[in-house]
Amino acid sequence: MPTAVEVQSRREGNIGILETEGYINGVEAEPIADAAQVLVDDGVKYLVINLEKSRVANSMGISILIEVIEQMRELGGKAAFCCVVPILEKTFQIMGLLKVADIYEKEAQAIEALAELGS
Repeated sequence: MPTAVEVQSRREGNIGILETEGYINGVEAEPIADAAQVLVDDGVKYLVINLEKSRVANSMGISILIEVIEQMRELGGKAAFCCVVPILEKTFQIMGLLKVADIYEKEAQAIEALAELGS
């Protein structure tokens, strides 16, 4: 049985950062949505999702990421990804995520880009 994705969260100003570890797979990916909700409840409208330690995702897991992206958009904010392996980036492109969220090579780049939007 797959184990839940581990998520570490922190905040830098008005930007929330989630660092995931593990296979992003369906209900096992719910901790991502839960951690994002905690940040939203704390006033965050901009979110960076660092996928450096999550190298695989299935369509059900990606649907959770889409929910998080949409939640940020509904708040007038934005979500961005960083440290995405090429196969996941290709999957995001095929599924249309890159039309509503950006990918950055490094976390600092993503934070900087979202900070400009939020200022």
